[in-house]
Amino acid sequence: MANAAPLPVFHVVGFTGHRQVADAVGVAGAIRGVLADLKDKNRVEWLALSSLADGSDLIFARVALELKLGWEALLPLPPAEFRKDFEPPAWAEVEALLAEAEQVRVIGERVDRNDAYLDCGTETVNHCDLLLAVWDGKPPRGRGGTAEIVSYAREIGRPLILIDPTTLAVRRERLEELRFGDRHLALLNQLPPPEAGLPDHSDAGLRAALQFQHKVDAAATRSAPHFRLLTTVTVGLHVLATGLATATLAFDLHAAALPWGKLSCLLGALGVAVVLRRQHERHDWVRCRLAAEISRSALATWGLPRAARLFDHMDWSGLEPLRRSLDVLHRRSARLRPEAFDEFKQRYLRERIDGQLAYFVRNEQRSGPLLRRLRAGFLASSILAIACTAAYAINTLLPEAVAPVWVEEWVFGFGPIVLPVLAAGCMSLISINDLHRRVARYREMRMRLETARKEASFAQTWGALERVIAKVERALLQEVFEWHSVTSFTESH
Repeated sequence: MANAAPLPVFHVVGFTGHRQVADAVGVAGAIRGVLADLKDKNRVEWLALSSLADGSDLIFARVALELKLGWEALLPLPPAEFRKDFEPPAWAEVEALLAEAEQVRVIGERVDRNDAYLDCGTETVNHCDLLLAVWDGKPPRGRGGTAEIVSYAREIGRPLILIDPTTLAVRRERLEELRFGDRHLALLNQLPPPEAGLPDHSDAGLRAALQFQHKVDAAATRSAPHFRLLTTVTVGLHVLATGLATATLAFDLHAAALPWGKLSCLLGALGVAVVLRRQHERHDWVRCRLAAEISRSALATWGLPRAARLFDHMDWSGLEPLRRSLDVLHRRSARLRPEAFDEFKQRYLRERIDGQLAYFVRNEQRSGPLLRRLRAGFLASSILAIACTAAYAINTLLPEAVAPVWVEEWVFGFGPIVLPVLAAGCMSLISINDLHRRVARYREMRMRLETARKEASFAQTWGALERVIAKVERALLQEVFEWHSVTSFTESH
């Protein structure tokens, strides 16, 4: 198979500007010059993001579409309310532009229109890499105006390009801080493709996403450090070393192999600990696994008429460019090749819900018995340790009593030392493997997926199915991010 096509890197240029501009043609030319310069000089694909208020916003949207930039519209109010700000001919143009948008998002249901426009402006700043503003440099003349949005962008350090609507002068601020490309996505893109080839797809975006998911999944599997297994080995070696040392004393053993055996256990435990601390690939492994699961989630929803915004409230830890790339490829694919409802629903039920159900059931069946065995081991070791210690204490109060040799060795000598260590080892293994949380989480996820399956099976419309899918994918991604937090914390110790 040829090298997998890399996922593209997208940067976003947001826009804000005055509603009233005296020289609309001149402003359009200035915006065109800035966007054309961005498009030509940088080796990334630029996306345009703006509202559609009358004036500068409409000019920006027209120019962005004219230059073949992907354009996403942010509306401060629902369309039925937003249209009240336009005369009928102007609204007809807005509707025509919205039909060409790659995605249309409504920011909120604010009653106060100025608050709604302010929220829309700040959201534009929050979701862009560079803000382009048509601004006369004057103080705010009302809530939600261009001056407030520019001030907010400066406050959070967003790079700015400012166009004066009167003189058409272009001024740039903090552009030296704009970094093109993304090092994390670049590293993931450079991973070798998996050995097994994938079926070819006419949809280039789907093909790129599939190839990316398979190679990061393969890389994560290949470089997984198995830290839980290695930590378990460390605990086991320490318990064994304690047992050998105690046996030497309790049974008066003088075999030369015993101290060497104890030394080997201690050196082995130390060696495993050093390997864990010096596992250079662990960060890349965690990032690959996280990227693989995010891509899997995106592919599971591929075919929806509109890309589900599943990741908006997640802490991306440097993976935002990946989210953006998958989102853009998905929504472009949805516009070009819509999938039939029944076909998509059956595929989602079979490949996503049933597949994840089998995964969580399998892990629950494996982790539950292990937790019960370790609990039983802790309880049995603790009770026996208490019994041995109590027997020894009672024996000290009865100086005339003579205990058999095996009692002296096993009950008074070996048991009180080794059994507490064994109990501690059982508790350590429960903690190391995070068994309490995992068993509870597997059970919870199984129940949620079983409920979601029933809801999805009954869904008869895209809207109903999308709501079920959003719940499923957010729950699965929350599990992934929870795993990421626990894994990263565990690996750092």
